[in-house]
Amino acid sequence: MTIQQGLDLSEAVDYHYDQFPPTQLDANKLMMPVAAAASALARYDQMLKGMHNSEILLGPLRSQEAVVSSRMEGTISTLDEVLRYEADQEEDGSSGSTHYRNEAVEVFLYGRALTNAQRSIEQGAPLSSFLIKSVHRVLLGFGRGASLSPGDFKTEQNYLADRGKRKVLFVPVRPEHLQDGLDRLFDFIEAEDWQILIRTALAHLEFEALHPFKDGNGRIGRMLITLMLWKYGAISAPHFYISGYFEDRRDEYIDRMREVSKSGAWTEWTIFFLEAIEAQAQKNLATAERIRDLYEELKKEFPQLLSSQWSTAALDFLFARPVFRNNIFTRRSGIPEATAHRFTRILVEKEWLKTIEAASGRRPALYSFEPLLRIVRE
Repeated sequence: MTIQQGLDLSEAVDYHYDQFPPTQLDANKLMMPVAAAASALARYDQMLKGMHNSEILLGPLRSQEAVVSSRMEGTISTLDEVLRYEADQEEDGSSGSTHYRNEAVEVFLYGRALTNAQRSIEQGAPLSSFLIKSVHRVLLGFGRGASLSPGDFKTEQNYLADRGKRKVLFVPVRPEHLQDGLDRLFDFIEAEDWQILIRTALAHLEFEALHPFKDGNGRIGRMLITLMLWKYGAISAPHFYISGYFEDRRDEYIDRMREVSKSGAWTEWTIFFLEAIEAQAQKNLATAERIRDLYEELKKEFPQLLSSQWSTAALDFLFARPVFRNNIFTRRSGIPEATAHRFTRILVEKEWLKTIEAASGRRPALYSFEPLLRIVRE
């Protein structure tokens, strides 16, 4: 946001001009945190590699990350609301989604923006100003963000503030210095002589300090963590979500970043970030294990329950789309239509599926796959 009259600037911290990347970090203080974070991340990645299909099984975690990361920026929605919107988007595009709140649409766009970035990188695109502008254009493509220059870098000075206390906390880089700052940042992101976890910690902070857009900087900055860890080999699939840790420690997260610009506390910030990686890797691992175990359990039960060669196709569909309209199941699962209808009846009777909306007129029923959603909501 741009600076407004009546805000208190007495405690504002200015951007750390000419101090990125830092020339000195305390290697002795970083050795143990780096080792602990790398070990936890390696255990999580081993789980990713062993999964039947992490893109299918962990897709709902991306939606949950979108909810949490957006909530940190004041956009409040729920996982269920976002998944219902996504289901209706798949069913009929925008025509059936007018009753959804703008907040749900904005959170949905977070997941779409991250998925688009993943596809671009898979096709060989580097992490660059062009890529993040493209991601930002999707992220702010609807609702409140649509009027905040989606895909364009800032041309006016912005700032971070405590709105309740009307205090400016941080003044990012001035617009006339932004391009130089971004050039340094993306050169640093490619600098493979820096250990990847330390590089990611510093790059995330620097992006937030540059604050290159009018809005959406926090969400893009947290996407950058996942994309860097994946692109440079710390994880084998782009499924690492850290916003939960930062949300739980929001004040410390902000204070640690401000302290870098205020007093050069790069080492302290990096330690905090590494602790976040370690803790979130452990949490992500526990969640992924529960999702995998549920999948393996149902992979044994579904053939007996459904008595069909299509049982695994049905199971994969439910994990990929835990909230769905029935016509999408019959149309997109690859299962013959009569068989798909029979599956739905059985799964509802056995309470594997919950009916959110009964069929009405031409409107198909809406279902949720509660065993998976109970895990992801936690």
